[in-house]
Amino acid sequence: MHFLKTLLKLWSPYKRLTGVFLLCLLVEVGYSVAAPVSLKYLVDEAFTPKNLHNFAIILTILLCTGFLNICASICGEYALGNLGGQIIQKLRIELFTHLQRQSLPFHQKYRVGDLVTRFSSDMGSVERVVRVAFPFFLKEALSVLLGLILLFSIEWKLTLAMIVGSTLMFVGPRLLQGRAEAANVQYKEAQERFTNTIDEMVKGHKTIKSLHLQARFQELARKQVQELFSFGLKLQLTSSMMERLPLISLLILNGIMIGFGGYLIFHDMMTIGDFMAFFTLFLSVGQSGSNLAYIIPNLIDSNTSFRRIQEILDQQPNVPEAPHPFELPSSLSSIRMDDVTFGYNEGSEQLRDVSLHIAAGSYVAFIGPSGSGKSTALQLLSRFYDPKHGSVSINDYDIRNLSEASLRSQSTLVTQDTFLFNTTIRDNLLLDSGASEAEMIDAAKQANIHDVIASWPDGYDTQVHHEGGSLSGGERQRLSIARALLRKPNLLLLDEVTSALDPATESDINQLIVRLKSEKTIVSVTHRLSSVMNADCIHVFQDGRVVDSGTHRELLHKNNLYRSLWDKQFGFNLSEDGLYATVDMDRLAKLPFFEGIAPLLLKNIAMLFTTETCKEGENIVSEGDEGNKFYIIVRGKFEIIKRMPDGEDRRVAVLQDGDHFGEIALLHNVPRNATVRAMGPSVLLSVRQEAFHRLMIEHPQIRQSLEQILQKRIG
Repeated sequence: MHFLKTLLKLWSPYKRLTGVFLLCLLVEVGYSVAAPVSLKYLVDEAFTPKNLHNFAIILTILLCTGFLNICASICGEYALGNLGGQIIQKLRIELFTHLQRQSLPFHQKYRVGDLVTRFSSDMGSVERVVRVAFPFFLKEALSVLLGLILLFSIEWKLTLAMIVGSTLMFVGPRLLQGRAEAANVQYKEAQERFTNTIDEMVKGHKTIKSLHLQARFQELARKQVQELFSFGLKLQLTSSMMERLPLISLLILNGIMIGFGGYLIFHDMMTIGDFMAFFTLFLSVGQSGSNLAYIIPNLIDSNTSFRRIQEILDQQPNVPEAPHPFELPSSLSSIRMDDVTFGYNEGSEQLRDVSLHIAAGSYVAFIGPSGSGKSTALQLLSRFYDPKHGSVSINDYDIRNLSEASLRSQSTLVTQDTFLFNTTIRDNLLLDSGASEAEMIDAAKQANIHDVIASWPDGYDTQVHHEGGSLSGGERQRLSIARALLRKPNLLLLDEVTSALDPATESDINQLIVRLKSEKTIVSVTHRLSSVMNADCIHVFQDGRVVDSGTHRELLHKNNLYRSLWDKQFGFNLSEDGLYATVDMDRLAKLPFFEGIAPLLLKNIAMLFTTETCKEGENIVSEGDEGNKFYIIVRGKFEIIKRMPDGEDRRVAVLQDGDHFGEIALLHNVPRNATVRAMGPSVLLSVRQEAFHRLMIEHPQIRQSLEQILQKRIG
């Protein structure tokens, strides 16, 4: 079996412990096999002739070898415990370290439950084999081998008859092995699916409650538990059959041995002492053979677990460190992307021939529509991925040739998906930065989170739960910014860091960025253009390319994509607490279905809008609901989800600041054709159909203009 080679490979580095264990095992097995043979000499040389001298000699030998056996057994157990513990310790650390070296595509391929099962169920199975099953296998296999040698020396004809009859003991389990392996794989995969569901339920408990999805998850869990029951029953029945076959074979062999052995005694071809020794030794060998067959299900289970662990260990990082990496100097002079092309999958390209230059100490922004490639470019700068073509360089060093430690010490990425460790606020901020208490508080103040922390009963010793789920999105985001500042990076990479912040805090963070730009090189990805007005250079992304670059003023005068994005987001007024918003009539005039409507009427329309706020995961409209509102997004991001013919929900688009939806509801009371779900805390302006209808009754030209525009769109 393949697992035997794997186990021997695991044991090979520990030659001294392995040697001690095998020597002790040989002594222990030698005694257990030789002890039954003593019956031959006791009966034939001591009991039958009543020879007291021979009896004393045989008894003395048995007692001395028995004491030696006890010593060897104790020593062997100590060596085995030490050996098994070191092997499992090394394997766990190797697997853990290997996971840490993996790139983002690896974690997109394997879910949390997949990896947890490897560490818990699979590693537990391997540990049982290394500590118990494999040593037991060696002991029983050696017992069978030595026992057969002695059986042949006692009576070879009877031994041959027993070997022929014992084939059933091993043929049966062999025939069932394939079925047992398949059942084992099915059961472990079902365990993975159920573990993933539990992980998703715990992490998404707020969303599940807010959307009232408990019944859906209960049904999913019920099906998966039923799978576990079915596959577990199949595995148990198959394993039970494999365990019972050797016992049946042993009963048959006992009949053969007594019958044929009696025949040999009656014909003076075998003494009574020989038969007693043979019978006792065969029972011992038969029990060892039965034990060998009994542990096959455990070995099959471990074989599957070994393959699953090896599958992870065989995964090579997509972003490997160079064999002889360079150390990045402590000061940055420039950052470049030269003809970079990249795609997450073979058939896609998120970036195409992107070239740009970022001067040291500058504040640079990447902006563009959703899916334009701006966040992907930031991921490449942080070297979470490597380009397919072209290069990313810092100080003229290709970052593929830099050591990861020096790159991470010089640059820090802050994303909108903030992860906090389940420890105190203090530990989350300090980590291994080496910062002092005063520096920690100063960083928290800069991120506008110190006063919030100070207001909590335990202050900086407040415990974080559920990876930060016990805090609001804005609090998590500000903590991540403070944590990044404490590491004092020369290159600060920001990915939508103000998306979950209220307007006042966003303004504070934007001012902080402006203050820091003389000390650090800052690259910020955002869809909110008001945040990048003070950037030294703005790179505009569209369809994976940089289509324009310049300052805010320069890009506005070009009347290009940047200008259209600016016009879409400009014209909203939002209170500092983010709870109240209004829209200017000039902004309404830019909507195609309000084009040409008189300013006075637009002012009346603007007054109809009311402010709505929503939380992450909240549905604004659901597919199939009555359409009676029109919405404009003031702040936030929303995913458009449609139910596919196969019953699966699929994201088909993403809407952001300035986008609108539901305009058909202003005229026609038709069902919603998609679900709109908030991807974070958001603010919208909405107008109800009833209020708009009253205005159209007073001013029929509004209806005429709106119907003409919508007719063109529908047509």
